[in-house]
Amino acid sequence: MPAGRPGPAAQSARRQPRPLSSLWSPLLLCVLGVPRGGSGAHTAVISPQDPTLLIGSSLQATCSIHGDTPGASAEGLYWTLNGRRLPSELSHLLNTSTLALALANLNGSRQQSGDNLVCHARDGSILAGSCLYVGLPPEKPFNISCWSRNMKDLTCRWTPGAHGETFLHTNYSLKYKLRWYGQDNTCEEYHTVGPHSCHIPKDLALFTPYEIWVEATNRLGSARSDVLTLDVLDVVTTDPPPDVHVSRVGGLEDQLSVRWVSPPALKDFLFQAKYQIRYRVEDSVDWKVVDDVSNQTSCRLAGLKPGTVYFVQVRCNPFGIYGSKKAGIWSEWSHPTAASTPRSERPGPGGGVCEPRGGEPSSGPVRRELKQFLGWLKKHAYCSNLSFRLYDQWRAWMQKSHKTRNQDEGILPSGRRGAARGPAG
Repeated sequence: MPAGRPGPAAQSARRQPRPLSSLWSPLLLCVLGVPRGGSGAHTAVISPQDPTLLIGSSLQATCSIHGDTPGASAEGLYWTLNGRRLPSELSHLLNTSTLALALANLNGSRQQSGDNLVCHARDGSILAGSCLYVGLPPEKPFNISCWSRNMKDLTCRWTPGAHGETFLHTNYSLKYKLRWYGQDNTCEEYHTVGPHSCHIPKDLALFTPYEIWVEATNRLGSARSDVLTLDVLDVVTTDPPPDVHVSRVGGLEDQLSVRWVSPPALKDFLFQAKYQIRYRVEDSVDWKVVDDVSNQTSCRLAGLKPGTVYFVQVRCNPFGIYGSKKAGIWSEWSHPTAASTPRSERPGPGGGVCEPRGGEPSSGPVRRELKQFLGWLKKHAYCSNLSFRLYDQWRAWMQKSHKTRNQDEGILPSGRRGAARGPAG
């Protein structure tokens, strides 16, 4: 016998028909059709067949046997719901061929394709089944939002009602039409950005408002959202800015430089963009947002903690689309980019502190003035190039003064030491 080929006994066993009860699964019955006839000589019918009920309702059902074999009887029959045998006290014989079932205060269906109510013979074989749909009618969809990435398409998403869950399969249709004329159109590309979304890929008009709404329908009813009116030009967005780079600014321990590239869509259409930056330290979930970046593609973050890892993201908002005065929609944030500020060379709290020698003026006033400068910088011109040029000059003078004081102290004449520390007032 060739290796791997089953023997005659195995082939015979494979040809034997398997009982219907061994093939049954809860989902199979309500998706592929519940068997209306039995697997043996007797057949049965469940009534009502495939009922739809509200949550909290009651159900009265019967399983009636029909067959030509003498002695066919409902005695010994039992019910299962989703594969679990129901207590015998929930059913009773109406007559010799009919078994009745009473269910009260029904819960929502466990599967949207319907729960499986099955009538079994004494030996466990399936005689008949019914799909039981228990749920709620759909509620009015709301919170419709739409955006366009190329002024030729439109993507919309929505929220499926206050409670959302209906326990029944609910169909959502996005409809749209030109505001003053035209016929209703139905979106066809669903689930593009989530379970309740749809994409209209083309054939949209510009400079003309559209009316957009969502219709929800299931076995228990239907609902329609409020109408959203929009012009495609008012809902343009882009991909997040690509190639975001974050780097140190020389040895400045409280600054990071952020640079990015404009989204490619801005090169193809007649509009510009404004940007936002947000950043956080590595061990925090709280972001700080920089709003006044304008249309620059670079910015410096100042007033940061020395020796700290920061995560930075950038997003984009197109504006001035074909002369429109309305801003577009903010893009998603770019992927986080990480960089660390240099460690401070000055000893921190708890470390060795170098006290000034006798007669040497304290650096306290200088540090206070520097803090005042930083406060003004953060408040008035966070990403201003002019402000940072002034700040760079300030830091360069401070570093030169500090280095000169450390290396040449006691050698320079007192007049030159005073000059190295800067003007007196």
